[in-house]
This record gives sequence, C-alpha cells and structure tokens, in this order.
Amino acid sequence: MAAPQFAVSAQRPTPRATPAVVSPRPLGRLLPRVRPYLPRLVIAFICLIGSAAIALAFPQIVRRLLDAAFISGNSALLNKIAIGLLALFAIQAVLNFVQVYLLTSTSELVIAQLREDLFSHLIHLSPGFFTERRTGELTSRLSADTAVLQTVLSYNLSEFARQTLFLIGGIVLLTLTHPTLTATTLGIVPLVVGAAFFFGRALRKASTGVQDRVAEATGTAEEAFSQIRTVQSYTREQEEVRRYGSHLHEVIQAAMLRARIRGTFFGILTFCGFGGVVAVLWQGGRLVLGGSLTAGALVSFLLYALYVAGAVGSLASLFGAYQEAVGAARRVFDMLGAESSVKDPVAPVRLARPVRGEISMDNVSFQYNPELPEVLHGVSLRIRAGEVVALVGPSGAGKTTIASLLPRFWDVTGGRITFDGIDVRDLSLKDLRGAIGIVPQEPTLFSGTITENIAYARIGDDGSRPNEDAVRAAARAAHAMEFIERLPEGFNTRVGERGVKLSGGQRQRIAIARVFLKNPALVILDEATSSLDTESERLVERAMEDLLRARSTLIIAHRLSTVLRADRLVVIDRGVIVEEGRHQELLASEGVYSRLYRGQFRGSDALVG
Repeated sequence: MAAPQFAVSAQRPTPRATPAVVSPRPLGRLLPRVRPYLPRLVIAFICLIGSAAIALAFPQIVRRLLDAAFISGNSALLNKIAIGLLALFAIQAVLNFVQVYLLTSTSELVIAQLREDLFSHLIHLSPGFFTERRTGELTSRLSADTAVLQTVLSYNLSEFARQTLFLIGGIVLLTLTHPTLTATTLGIVPLVVGAAFFFGRALRKASTGVQDRVAEATGTAEEAFSQIRTVQSYTREQEEVRRYGSHLHEVIQAAMLRARIRGTFFGILTFCGFGGVVAVLWQGGRLVLGGSLTAGALVSFLLYALYVAGAVGSLASLFGAYQEAVGAARRVFDMLGAESSVKDPVAPVRLARPVRGEISMDNVSFQYNPELPEVLHGVSLRIRAGEVVALVGPSGAGKTTIASLLPRFWDVTGGRITFDGIDVRDLSLKDLRGAIGIVPQEPTLFSGTITENIAYARIGDDGSRPNEDAVRAAARAAHAMEFIERLPEGFNTRVGERGVKLSGGQRQRIAIARVFLKNPALVILDEATSSLDTESERLVERAMEDLLRARSTLIIAHRLSTVLRADRLVVIDRGVIVEEGRHQELLASEGVYSRLYRGQFRGSDALVG
C-alpha cells in the first residue's frame, strides 16, 4: 500500500528559471516517442488502478476488523480478515512490481532514444552553432534535462494518477462514511493548496538560484581543469581554489535561503495536515462517545482523511515537478529544433570520379556575424588539381577563415566556392568533406587507442572499420611507426584525453596518418608544424612530403621549408589578396610578403605567417 504523504518532495534544481504559468505543450512533444510503447503503458496503468483500489479498500477492511474484534468479539472473523489482508497485500505487491517495471523500462527506452536523437542532431550542426553555446549547456541538455523527463515518465506520471485516484476515491468514501466529518476534513484542503502555490513558486525561484550558482562554480572548476598546465605553471592553484570557494560560498547562501523556504513550507503543511487530523479525531471521538459512530468507522475515516491530505500534498509537489518538466522539455526540443546554418542541399550533385580536388573561390566575402565587420572582401583564389598553394599573411588576415570555408564549416556570405567546378553548396556535406583532409596546428585526438584514432578517418556508416594492415600502412606513411613500435602496447596504447600522453610531434603524425588513411583529393595544412621543436618538425615534414604528393594542397602560414615547396604563394592582408607569385618573385617585389619574410627571418624563427 502506498504510504500517504503530507510533505512535498524535494524538487530537482533546473538550470534556468521556469515561468509561473506554463503550457503543457512541450511535454506533449513526448507523446509520439511514447506511442510505440502504449501497450506496456496500458498494462502498467491497469496494475496501478488495481493497486490503488486495494489501498482504498484497506480502511474498510480495517473497519470491519476492529468492529469484529471490539464489538462482536468474533475471533474467527478476525482471523479471516487478517488472512485476507495478507492475500490482498501480496496481490498489490505483484501489481506494483509490474507497474514499476513497465514504467521504468519504458522511460529508459524512450529517454535513451531521445538522447541519441538529440546527440545526433547536435553533432550535425555547423561549428557556428557551437561558438554560441557553452559545452556545459549542451551536456546539461543531454543529461540533466533528459533525466528530468525520465523522472516524469517513470515516476511523476504514475504518481499523479495514483494520487488523483486517492484524492477522488478518498473523498467519495469519506462522504459515504460520514458527510459531516468529510466537511471538517476538506476544510484543510484550501490551506494546503494555497501554501503549495505560494511557497512552491518561491521554492522554484530559490532552487533556480542555487543551480545558477552551482553552474558558475562548475564552470570555474571546468576551466581550471582544462587549463591545468597554465594554472600550475604560474603556481596559481590557491587562486583557483579561492575562486571556486567564493562561488561555493554563494551556493551556500542561496541554498540556505532555499532551506528556510522549504522548512517553512513543510512546517505549514505538517501543521495543517495534522491539525486537520486532530479536528477529525476530536469531532469523531465525540460521535463515538455519542454512539452514532463506531470505533472502526472512525479509524477507517481517519485513514481516508490521511489519503486525501497526502494526495493534496503530493499533487502540490507534482505541480512543481510538472513546471520543471515543461521547462526541461522546452529546452530539449528547442535544441532538437535548432537549425544548422550550413545545410545539405535538397538534391545534391555527385562529385565525378576520380575527384581532382580543384578549388576556385570567386569574389568571396564572409562575415561571422551580421553585426561584425567582414573578414574577407572579394577574395578570388584558384587551386588547380595537384597544385600546392601556400596562403600567407599576418595574424588575423583571414587565412584560417578561408580554410574553414572550403569544407563548409561556414558558408560564404558573398560570391561562391567551387570544388571540381561544382558549387560547394550543391554538394552533399559527406561528399565534400570526404574529399578534404585537414591537418590542424593542434590536432585533437580522442581518448582511445592509437589504432582507433587513425581508423577514425574511415569508419563506415554501419560501424565498419579499416583493417589493421591499412592502419599500419597509414602510420608508416606518416613516419609514425618509429615511436609507435617503442610504446609498450604499440597500436593498442591509449593516448589519453586530447592525446595528452603523446608529444606534439607524435600527435601531429597520428593526425597525418589519419589523413593518409582518408586519402583525400585536397589537403589543408593549417600551421601544422608551427608549435613543434626542430626534430619533431623534421619528422612531420618528411611525412607531409609524402602526403602532399599528387594532391591539391592549401598550406596555411606554414614553416619556411614547407612554404618554399609550394607551387604558388598567395599573400592575404586584412581579408584581401594583395600579392601572388613564387617565393623569389615576391621577395623581389618588396611588398607584404617581403616584409614578413625579412622580419621573421631576422628573428631566427623561420615562419612566414
């Protein structure tokens, strides 16, 4: 039998405040996801109704038991009633098991699919979306918000139905037992409901304040962990502890306010609930003394009164949980409805085979945000099939922006870019990006093994992976075998988060091996050796010599030795191409390239941009 409750259960804190009046429409968007499991839910609610019916019958059985014991003195009847109660409770236990199992397992299935769909949607959004969202916010949608929705499906929904049955059934049976006492019992309901609405709103606001401050503290900790080398190199551990501690102090202050509100709320509910019980006991006792009510009837009446009071308190609590769930559903489905600024064409054009890797930028302009100035102004650039073009220029000139536009991480705001003569916006993203390999300045590896990181380049949609020989061949081509074979576990060595267990040069060669395995028609090298030491640079340079052979290549501000191998140098300054030609020609022109070269060469750092 479900125990009646007066107290309102603690609410989960939400990352954002919920409005005072909320529409159930966002929760309605869960219905299509629940519909396939409707037979399971029907069985669960039939079991719930059966369990509630047994609970509501219990006070009537207690009434007969007491009257049999104290009025008629019938011990045989007393024994039969006790055995019958045990049988009923056994049936109720089975019904509760079936109901809880079906609801919990269904909620797990529904929310797991929702999380998968949300992750799948987010992972396909353009990089522009992620520049406007904090990582913590996105993971909160995947974990905290979906957990709230899971609680709705697995607990809140069944509890709402159960308490509604208790409330309606309890009032009906109270009225049938004694209408006068029923009026006394229901007199506390307006007080409980009013307190629930008044304090519930304050409690939700206080809970949101606590969650906001917890989020700030978590953000501070996350930032310190992600920059742990900087923190420790400046010996600022205590400063970070102080910052985190100050946030925790704010959390404690907000939590104390919430505790005061919650304590007052529960105190009022407890007083109202048990005050009503005292009133019923006093009035009912007088009726028993007067002979118009039996002791068994009074006890059964009190049990029904507890059901009604507990149902009112629980429903008030569930109202707060409902508002929280609506907010969570709105955030999750808003995220699911977010549109990518870079979309696949409705009828994509297929790239001809073999892919040549020819790029043409025609009068391209670009700005990251309509409120910001343009980064590129009328840029026209061509990379012929198999040609190596180096793009150089001062910091902030727009070099990396061009490298981001080619695979459509962003879309141009003016002009067009073609790949093998086809506008990149007419190609599917899979086709276009599958033909481009990128070696960034700081390659980020996943926390798995070396094999998994290299094989990442050629995982099929069905999860199929390249064979071991292909992975080894890619590592050999990238000159990575010499360090992989020295590792205790070889290719099965786990590289740690972001590849922290490997040196910069080793990470770079793994990244190059990944591109070798991908075998793209166009390679983009974005300052791929600028942060390496001389020995690592030499090994990476040798790997890149093989990688660039017979491939179209765009080199972004590379080391001098690599730039000198380019067929053509393109100099960009403030978003405009200002010079173009070979190394010696540009040196002789005494322009931007010449100034960059001579200035950096004098600084004994062989960089060109």
